[in-house]
Amino acid sequence: MTLITRLWRTILPRLRLGLFTRSFLLIALLMMISLGAWLQIVFNIEEGPRAMQLAQRIATTVSITRSALVYAPTEVRPALLLDLATKESLRVQPRDPTDVLEPLPHTTYWDNVSSEIRNRLGSQTSMMWAVNQVPGIWISFHIDDMQYWLVFDRDQLRLTTGREWLGWVAASLLLALLGAAISVRFINHPLAQLAKVAQQLARGETPTPLLEKGPMEIRDMNIAFNRMARDLRQNEADREIMLAGISHDLRTPLARIRLEIEMSHMSDEARQAIDDDLAQINHSIGQLMEYARPAGQVPETGIDVSRVLKDLLERERSHTESLGGNLQASIEAGLQARISANDLKRIVSNLIENARRYGRSTSDDRAHITLRAYQTGNLLRIEVQDQGVGIPHADTQRLLRPFARGESARTGVSGAGLGLSIVERLLGQVGGKFQLISQPAQGLLARIEIPKAKTRPADKTIA
Repeated sequence: MTLITRLWRTILPRLRLGLFTRSFLLIALLMMISLGAWLQIVFNIEEGPRAMQLAQRIATTVSITRSALVYAPTEVRPALLLDLATKESLRVQPRDPTDVLEPLPHTTYWDNVSSEIRNRLGSQTSMMWAVNQVPGIWISFHIDDMQYWLVFDRDQLRLTTGREWLGWVAASLLLALLGAAISVRFINHPLAQLAKVAQQLARGETPTPLLEKGPMEIRDMNIAFNRMARDLRQNEADREIMLAGISHDLRTPLARIRLEIEMSHMSDEARQAIDDDLAQINHSIGQLMEYARPAGQVPETGIDVSRVLKDLLERERSHTESLGGNLQASIEAGLQARISANDLKRIVSNLIENARRYGRSTSDDRAHITLRAYQTGNLLRIEVQDQGVGIPHADTQRLLRPFARGESARTGVSGAGLGLSIVERLLGQVGGKFQLISQPAQGLLARIEIPKAKTRPADKTIA
């Protein structure tokens, strides 16, 4: 059992096998070990009776043959020997001192057979496996002063039963493995269905309801999972309604305040300061709504990432230039990935907005942003780089948490701190990765990686 446990814990995990295959292999291994032990026990128990039966049969045949030859007239003996050889497959040959003898195999079974034959026919009886290189079971006997061999064919004594045993063992093992496969399949199928709908739920899709029937444990598990899925959908719907209401209730008085400020008699500096504060509040509300919005459904086939980024680029470039900055891009054509187009736009827009707001150059206080998209291996890599002061390396992981913000030395402004969290959450739905790389004197590099889908031929780079 120690060997089986070590095999289960070390070798099988490296093979990346599924639950069905692992369970089947474990049951099959245990069955083969059990079958081997059972065969050993059967052989040990049956060995003694089989040896006794064979020895009794050989001794009886030798005694009858010897008696028939003794009492047969001399002129009849040749015909009797021929009849024995043709009808009974028994050959009687004279024994010569020069015969080349091959003894029986030294096994417990044949030792028992030889011992029992000597007890029945006399201690002088010899039993050989082959004589003069002729195979068979050779038993010595004498008539008066003449020595003879009685030769049995091994097939006649049913000694070649290895194939039969192998056939029975193979049939038993096949039936056992078939039963194991059916049993494991019966147990694994509900778990496979649960894993499938759990993946659907993780991707933000509406999971297919599980069948609420079967064994008690499976039925209870499916009922609980279906109830949990319904509760999650209801909570998500309630959250969207609540946030939409909050957004409406907050933005309406903000619009009135802005209108009242425009109509009030105050200095331009005070009016601008209040307007900036209102804009910041409105931006924070927008980020909260964006964070609460669920991810889109993952498409079955890849989308044209290059085309989506090109469409987004026109809008973001215009917005960046209106704020005094510039946005450059280098996008390879023909990039394909399984991700919602809206989610991809949300991800890249958040990164560009983050660079616009917090990555201004210290030389001219303007945002200089570079967008790159290219393929590397089996991944699509999209990078947004600014020319700001960057962030400390210790903050790269902290800023990915919701409501985490950088130091004022980099940002100079405040925000809800949800932009990067939105990016990481949306990438998690499609198996993507997000990384912040701080480059001293070169700004901050935001890099996302998405598994590529089947690509179409690319003809040129979009820039």
